[in-house]
Amino acid sequence: MSLVHKIALSLIKGVGPMFSKNLLIHFGSAEAVFKATKEQILKIEGIGEIRANAILHTDAIQKAEEHLSFIEKHKIEVLFYADDNYPKRLRNCYDAPLLLYYKGTANLNHHRIVSIVGTRNATNYGKLLCKQLVEILQPYDVVIMSGLAHGIDAAAHKESLNFEVPTVGVLGHGLDRIYPAVHKELTQKMVHNGGLLTEFLPGTNPDRENFPKRNRIIAGISDVTVVVEASIKGGALITAELANSYNKDVYAFPGRVNDEFSEGCNFLIKTNRAGLINHPKDLIYYLGWDDEQATKTEVQSQLPFNLSKDEQQIVNILRDNPIHVDELSLKTNLPQSKLVIALLTLEMQGILISLPGKIYKLA
Repeated sequence: MSLVHKIALSLIKGVGPMFSKNLLIHFGSAEAVFKATKEQILKIEGIGEIRANAILHTDAIQKAEEHLSFIEKHKIEVLFYADDNYPKRLRNCYDAPLLLYYKGTANLNHHRIVSIVGTRNATNYGKLLCKQLVEILQPYDVVIMSGLAHGIDAAAHKESLNFEVPTVGVLGHGLDRIYPAVHKELTQKMVHNGGLLTEFLPGTNPDRENFPKRNRIIAGISDVTVVVEASIKGGALITAELANSYNKDVYAFPGRVNDEFSEGCNFLIKTNRAGLINHPKDLIYYLGWDDEQATKTEVQSQLPFNLSKDEQQIVNILRDNPIHVDELSLKTNLPQSKLVIALLTLEMQGILISLPGKIYKLA
């Protein structure tokens, strides 16, 4: 599939990610969308006359060609929604971007991804929590995501580098600039042990409306979101709310009742939008990562001989690592109804365990 057409599909005015995906599903490729007739386009539910004309008369291909030279020159990886290298966790979110632009070394489909978010006005308490959290996570082979903002985001990235944990910054602008500019040196290190990720083309300014869009990527690409410090109106609460809407785990550190930058965390905990963690080790406990040390031999000895073909397939996949039900569905290619029955049967036999956030692991 032509890279120019993939980029162009994301640039058609008035046709956002949702309609772009519908076009892609209907026509089979980005090139086919641009070759379609008006009559063919109008058959797609919700497109309508205005969007059909926008597709037929767009200059998106020309604009995509202009961007392509920068992308190739700077060795930026383009992650297209339908491609294998697109982050699978994010693909399962209804509003996932059609395209992502990535520069880095971290695997965006790594088996454990943790997002750390919080206020731009981090206190010493918040920075210390970041350090302790990353230190605790380091032995568990994780990738840490955040938004490269001042405060907690920057602390999470810096501590990740200090503990040699891959860390990816999700940007609210194109990869031709760094915002805040003071983080330029930090991002140069991140590219070699982590990376930079954005849905915005080069030339896109860090406009205010871009950051809520960025937050949905942070929430959607990870297994769990941890809120360290946040005011009641902070962007971190938006990320937490998005993570909840995607059925992801959210945890927060509590703070003093009169502390402005703990008010958001306390609110999330109070309203059951986030689980409470008093210490970073609590996160490991809740995610069940300490229970994963059992050997494959021990697991094998527990298995009965009368597993169905579907059940055996699930067990074989879970031998490597715990896995979210959405990813398990993709790997097994089973209909949702059959998958649910197989999982329930295995759980009743004590072969697997259901963890918070619809993650399954062998018992």
